Amino acid sequence: MVQGIFETSRLIGVSSSSTSSMYSVRLTERAERDVLRLRPHHVKALKAIQVLMGSPRKGHTLSGSLQGVRSLEFSLPGGAYRAAYVVREEEQECLVFLVGPHEGFYERAKRRATALRRMGAL
Repeated sequence: MVQGIFETSRLIGVSSSSTSSMYSVRLTERAERDVLRLRPHHVKALKAIQVLMGSPRKGHTLSGSLQGVRSLEFSLPGGAYRAAYVVREEEQECLVFLVGPHEGFYERAKRRATALRRMGAL
């Protein structure tokens, strides 16, 4: 189990009532810090990520050392941003482990994915 994960709905006050087709969206502790660094646009970032609740495969699939990871693209004032996440089918959740600007994103995603795999979280 990953320490420090929480539901996106807790951050932005969205109802967490679930239906069989809704997925929960969780952020690792580091992804939470990533989002908070986006102030004053952090709420917009969370709303962009929240779309995964209804469309968990909205992001494109990645390959190579990031096989099994998806990348959700969204825009904030100042540029293009990404959220790296995995879809956990059995738990019906999307685990977001990185949120940040496009520049250097995939290298950071590789490092975090490797660390999470070592911990058994991915």
